[in-house]
Amino acid sequence: MPRTVFSQILDYLPNWHFRRCVNRYQGDRRIHTFSCMDQFTCMAFAQLSCRESLRDIEATLRALGPKLYRMGIRGKISRSTIADANEQRDWRIYADLAQPLIRRARVLYADEKLAVDLDATAYALDTTAIDLSLSLFPWAKFTRQYGSLRLHTQMDLRGRIPTFISITDGKSQDKRLLDILPLEAGAFYLMDRGYVDYKRMYRIHRAGAFFILRVSKNTSTKRIDSRPVEKSLGLLADQTVSFVDYYSKKRYPDYVRRINYTDPESETPFVWLTNNFDLPSETIPELYRQRWSIEVFFKWIKQNLRIKTFYGTSANAVKTQIWISITVYLLVAILKKDLKLDHSLMTILQILSVTLFEESPILQVLNANIDRVENTSCGKQLELFDS
Repeated sequence: MPRTVFSQILDYLPNWHFRRCVNRYQGDRRIHTFSCMDQFTCMAFAQLSCRESLRDIEATLRALGPKLYRMGIRGKISRSTIADANEQRDWRIYADLAQPLIRRARVLYADEKLAVDLDATAYALDTTAIDLSLSLFPWAKFTRQYGSLRLHTQMDLRGRIPTFISITDGKSQDKRLLDILPLEAGAFYLMDRGYVDYKRMYRIHRAGAFFILRVSKNTSTKRIDSRPVEKSLGLLADQTVSFVDYYSKKRYPDYVRRINYTDPESETPFVWLTNNFDLPSETIPELYRQRWSIEVFFKWIKQNLRIKTFYGTSANAVKTQIWISITVYLLVAILKKDLKLDHSLMTILQILSVTLFEESPILQVLNANIDRVENTSCGKQLELFDS
């Protein structure tokens, strides 16, 4: 019997791991008609097909009739059932479900080239804010008038795969991510000024990892030694320094390397501190420039997935939706690599959004529609995994 494109996408789910996650958090306890798998399937369908609301999900799925069973949906579909599941089923089920997909995606994209010659893993750290109505989301308090949540993310720059995500309210500081982040010896962590905290930097240093941290140009340091730089590349100084301020020196007692740089095109000044003394000075600006990938990732998922408007208002419902959207992103990224597709992730998502119910091999469906979609795509759309 032919299978729908949507069912073939779900084949990439690690079902055995999903069952373990459900059992770990008792997601299906006393559930008879709408399992966690049904919930995930409905929510993943909503992400892939760009559904705007629970009513929209309900109307579309009910219109499919007998195709629902072939899509893997066994329970009765109603917006109240989906809403109750999002409110009550532990969001950590879907956070844990994403972990083996992250590991698989990283293996598939491990051979992706960075713009710099670097054998080690490079991570970009950043945070994006999602504005919320405080009257609907009172738990996401940011100010007295406004609500917000923050998506703290670590991204592997090879393949642009998010490897660690923490969802908090709008008041949480960026640098607090460093308290819960599992550190990897030998890896590079690229951070903007929101992460300046010398005690936390020293934790990275002691873990055998490397940081490249942008700081303000008036950061007080004492020069210990200098190395020659190629000023035609915008480099102004490459120094070994120590901190002058008592508390800074107490929190980071070792020497650090300070790079002063002015971008030749924009004339924007940059100052970086790093605990790596081996990289060539000209590599630091080039490596830090790769950090822009995480900004593109945030803009891309907001543009192409449903993480700005939510189907529920509780913290559990919001976190469930975000983690399922990240899981969908990973599934499509894995599918792209597994099928050896050279086209952008956006193009693949556009095709999938209108072909989920076709009963043909997924590779055949994608190849038959790629040229048509690319010829009509909006040039302003952000691209990830460009060909």
